[in-house]
Amino acid sequence: MVKNNDINKDLGLVMSGGGARAAYQVGFLRALSRHYPDVCFPYITGVSSGAINAAFLANESGNLNEKIDRLVDIWSNLTIDHVFRVDSASILTHVFRWGLRLVLGGASNAITTRSLVDTEPLRHLMESILKPENGVLKGIDRNINAGKLQAIAITASSYTTGQSISWVHGKELVEWERGHRKSIVSDLTIDHIMASTSLPMLFPSVYVDGSWYGDGGIRLTAPLAPAIHMGAKKLLAISTRHISPQRNELVAKLDDYPSPAKVIGAMYSAIFLDVFDNDALRLERINHLLKGTKGKNPENLEPIKLLLLRPSEDLGDLAAQYEPRLPSAFRFMTRGWGTQENQSTDMLSLVMFQSDYLQHLIHMGERDAEQQMPEIRTFLYNDE
Repeated sequence: MVKNNDINKDLGLVMSGGGARAAYQVGFLRALSRHYPDVCFPYITGVSSGAINAAFLANESGNLNEKIDRLVDIWSNLTIDHVFRVDSASILTHVFRWGLRLVLGGASNAITTRSLVDTEPLRHLMESILKPENGVLKGIDRNINAGKLQAIAITASSYTTGQSISWVHGKELVEWERGHRKSIVSDLTIDHIMASTSLPMLFPSVYVDGSWYGDGGIRLTAPLAPAIHMGAKKLLAISTRHISPQRNELVAKLDDYPSPAKVIGAMYSAIFLDVFDNDALRLERINHLLKGTKGKNPENLEPIKLLLLRPSEDLGDLAAQYEPRLPSAFRFMTRGWGTQENQSTDMLSLVMFQSDYLQHLIHMGERDAEQQMPEIRTFLYNDE
């Protein structure tokens, strides 16, 4: 077994978003923790639902194996009513208010509605598992002081300024600002996590330090950057997007008009899933250019080692199998969006917080990790 002092001190863990798809990340890490229970990730970043996993790992005590066992237990027993209210009264009230706003136009200002669902259950869940002290996730500081963590970044999108904001907390941090993204050094709270996970329109925006925030994936064009800015030199990135060399053709006829769920799913995929691949390609090109300079460049930049891992199956297609088990009122609403038309499953997979679906993703993550363990070991312990 590899000892803790053999772990690369520059190792970063980067977790993407994707709603319920984040259960896949937990399965992947479960297999990793079985092989290397003492591995440490000095730098941890997360966006959207990946922010939940990131905050838990940075805040929780114990070694990686112990943390992941607790995280697996949480995700395995998660149900949709732990994330948002799915009773008929709540669903119908939110849908009715949105309908009135559309019908009444300018006269709708008196109608207060901020989202399609009420995510107060998710806030209660975050408080129960992260256990903030005086509102702050104090476990992060304890892990930093114990030498188990260097820094963490949680990213959200500011509706007020239009910027991608990474809230960072750790040791020896230098704030950064690049175009439409910047960092803010801050103690982390439940509000930061809720802001990062706020899916546009579906979940309510969150007010933090004088600004309204939504899901971190909306404006995040460089998801790998926060870990690099904090000091990571090696990045283990877990995506929730499957790439097939031969994408299955739609069963729907060519003249079938795309449903709202199909359009929204494509938009969400572009925001939350595709950007990981774009940033990885950009990093690969920069590494190639830096190797050509033989370490001599104006800013003394060094290549960043990256291992990008992804599901072996399409998590969206898989969600369709579990759709009939959704709570009736919520299922009625999603079918109204057209989730059963045009194989519109990408959007569905984001909100499929069904324990059986989540357990399937966890098992898939474990299986994929086991198959890639030789590559992971080389990445972790061999710099060649």
